[in-house]
Amino acid sequence: MEKAERRAASTAYKERKVAAGIYVVRCGGRVFVGQSPNLASVENRLRFTLAHGSHPNRALQAAWVASGGAALEIEIVETLAEEADAYLRGRALSERQGHWLAALKAERL
Repeated sequence: MEKAERRAASTAYKERKVAAGIYVVRCGGRVFVGQSPNLASVENRLRFTLAHGSHPNRALQAAWVASGGAALEIEIVETLAEEADAYLRGRALSERQGHWLAALKAERL
């Protein structure tokens, strides 16, 4: 790969659009709601941390261990419109996560 091709690939990566939003995790009969500024990486991140026993939410980690990981379901329930300001996006994520927590009677991730 030539220097110009590497530079173009790097620029394209930096300019890519990432979707932020809210996701639901169902595992072992429990429901959890989380938020992410990058929904494309959520499932991989969750499965990796759970498989290595390092997820910060101990209740989800325990449900994962009890079910053997087979019962894990991840669903994207809302994608937010792109915000130019990171503060506004973070605030919108928190508000929408609160909505879904109440609507699903779920636990916070």
